[in-house]
Amino acid sequence: MNASHNHRELLQAELLARPVGAAAQADPLRSVLVSMVVGRSLNLGVLSATLGLPLATFQTLWQDYFDGDTLWLEDGPGEAIVEQEDLQNLLLEYRAHRIESEVWLAQIVAYGCSGRDHLWQDLGLANRGELSLLMTTAFPALAALNTGDMKWKKFLYRHYCSREGIYVCPAPSCGECADHAKCFGKEE
Repeated sequence: MNASHNHRELLQAELLARPVGAAAQADPLRSVLVSMVVGRSLNLGVLSATLGLPLATFQTLWQDYFDGDTLWLEDGPGEAIVEQEDLQNLLLEYRAHRIESEVWLAQIVAYGCSGRDHLWQDLGLANRGELSLLMTTAFPALAALNTGDMKWKKFLYRHYCSREGIYVCPAPSCGECADHAKCFGKEE
């Protein structure tokens, strides 16, 4: 186990141990938000210092979910992309409507799509499993459509583009595409 992994685990444990209100404590996505904050503090991913959220929204998130000293977070290399609002709206259309963090996560995930790596990496998460937890919890109906275990960013763009009538795959089906292995399966 390397030093950065140990540092990540220690920071996550410290943030999760902070006293918070009942709603934040019960949020099944709190650990994912913690992982994003820790990833940003370790300068991983592309998110801004506010995780791609407006400052006031980030301050509310921090107060509700991590009350206490703020970690030093710097902006990552991400920036707003043309389709960001459309991706956010797509996610919001499929949100579970159980917790407020779903709205924040739709904004964060859409912002994270500006990166060039796998979405879980661009979000500063520890692994793809955290992103899968986020998607299946916050956007379950959308996640259920990903029946082939397509990489999440590719899946979001493919779903968005197909709704807009934009088709970019050179093969008539993914199973026939030469890039099939790049789009589906394990994301390490």
